[in-house]
Amino acid sequence: MMNTYLVSGAGSGIGKAIAQKLAHDSNTCILLGRNECKLQATLAGLPGDNHRILIADISNKESLANAFTQLGNVAVNGLVANSGIGGENYWGDNDRWADIINTNLTGTYNFVNTFLPALQKADNTKHILITSSVLARLGVANYAAYCASKAGLLGLMRSWAVQFAPENILVNAICPGWVDTEMSQEGLQGIADGIGISKEEFYEIAMQSVPLKRMSQPEEIAALVAYLLSQQSITGQTIDINCGSVMNS
Repeated sequence: MMNTYLVSGAGSGIGKAIAQKLAHDSNTCILLGRNECKLQATLAGLPGDNHRILIADISNKESLANAFTQLGNVAVNGLVANSGIGGENYWGDNDRWADIINTNLTGTYNFVNTFLPALQKADNTKHILITSSVLARLGVANYAAYCASKAGLLGLMRSWAVQFAPENILVNAICPGWVDTEMSQEGLQGIADGIGISKEEFYEIAMQSVPLKRMSQPEEIAALVAYLLSQQSITGQTIDINCGSVMNS
């Protein structure tokens, strides 16, 4: 049976891969994000012509409300809360704390609550799937906002899993580690530049803390998400998909 899924952060990386997987499984995808060009590029690569995009910034309630109005009277079977930003933050005038928390944690809260009425319209099992991070489990210097926001998402997920269970809404989270996306490649380059070595050299260093010594591919994350959206028994759980990184914590 074809379902409809709303995927935030669908313009690139993991979100794009999730949309591609869901669409290839004969589902309808609604792609949400801030960058229309990137969303259009994702849309163009999806099979079928029943998909659409919504432009919104999850950190802005008014922006989300406008997108919800554009959605119309559509029932969705799953909300995939994947949007997020990364990077370091430092105390001071240019501290990124508020931006990272407002996007990753508060933005996810905004996104799900804004589109919850569309989810509640669905007749069968309904899902909320949150993309957290292995850094919800681990500590990394100068990533205080990112670690805190991603750990906060796990608490949010558990609360929602209990709150929405009577409505037959299953809520889960995933914790990817290093995934071969544009954001990760930029992160590798930035750290490498900061310590004066090549990106390839830092990659080898980074993989020393990963038991499988490799990055995940976006398609692997998407396959797990598709499974979690298809089942009816798992809720309130965090699934680690990080090549074993969490075992070294």
